[in-house]
Amino acid sequence: MTLDRTSSAFADCYEGSPEWVVRAPGRVNLIGEHTDYNDGFVMPMAINRAVYIAGRNTGGDQVRIHSVDFGEESSFSLSEVTELTPAGDSWLEYVKGTAWALADSGRSLAGWEGVLLGDVPVGAGLSSSAAVELAVARAFQRGADWSWDAAAMALLGQRAENRWVGVNCGIMDQMISACGKDGHALLLDCRSLEGQHVPLPNGVAVVVLDTGTRRGLVDSAYNERRAQCEAAARFFSVGALRDVDEETFADRMHALDETPRRRARHVISENARTERAAEAMRQGDAQRLGLLLNESHVSLRDDFSVSSEALDAMVECAQDHASCYGARMTGAGFGGCAVALVDVEQTALFVEETAQTYRTRTGHDPSVYVCRAMEGAEVL
Repeated sequence: MTLDRTSSAFADCYEGSPEWVVRAPGRVNLIGEHTDYNDGFVMPMAINRAVYIAGRNTGGDQVRIHSVDFGEESSFSLSEVTELTPAGDSWLEYVKGTAWALADSGRSLAGWEGVLLGDVPVGAGLSSSAAVELAVARAFQRGADWSWDAAAMALLGQRAENRWVGVNCGIMDQMISACGKDGHALLLDCRSLEGQHVPLPNGVAVVVLDTGTRRGLVDSAYNERRAQCEAAARFFSVGALRDVDEETFADRMHALDETPRRRARHVISENARTERAAEAMRQGDAQRLGLLLNESHVSLRDDFSVSSEALDAMVECAQDHASCYGARMTGAGFGGCAVALVDVEQTALFVEETAQTYRTRTGHDPSVYVCRAMEGAEVL
């Protein structure tokens, strides 16, 4: 998606040209799955699929916004969002919730009119909602001209989603959308919120493989896994499984019941894998990084039990291709996407052949996205 297309969309809806255009990216998590709510480590990457807003300051109290993707225009008064009063579950609530979080933090807001559009697939686990929140925050920052603090904006985006929209997400999605860096992933400590940008190895492409499947009951499964992890943490007398190392787990795991033992083994080993992945990336070792992705999938499938037949098939199809260093499911699970690390010179062949093999094997029609690591939310 280009600056020209976004500006043209504005001209189609309103007279004249926009005063500013902002963008905020979606993300894919390379490794570190179901570790965030255990105070652990994650490794997301901001991708070259994003949400854009082209806007013009109007002053006053009104925000008027047209969603190109939904074909809807709506407006609201900034005085409406001084109190926590969500009004529904439409796309507009992400805009209003972000305005509420910004205002509640003491930042000044000014009215504007604009268009919102994006190419982050909705429902694929690439965090379109966080991209909307950070794009909206950038729009308000540009409109009122206060200083941009990426980490603070990520926390306010998370607050909007938790408190206004009502989704109990962690901080990873908003943090990478705010703090992404070209050519790098972000090793994020979900306890301290400290992040380190880690370079992707040379000569590799990150490919997101959407299985074309979605699964219900993800929320109940998530809550169940979270409760099992908390029970395991209590067994080890720690605040979170982040505080249990692999040696301690090996010494005491046999005293745990089977299900919490398997859940804990995934989280503890996944934290260790994520830190090892960061070291492999610093060394430019794509082979080692790929093996860690493969190990992560096995752990998610066998110990955390959040994969699916479609995800397993997609991962196996990717791993079987000669150009693939490694692959795993990514996201909450039970459907959605896998992520693969691929030889950049063989990317087109990988995409074509893996998609066809998966299609033949499952009957599902996949979508495939070749991704680059991009900057976080910015004014274009």
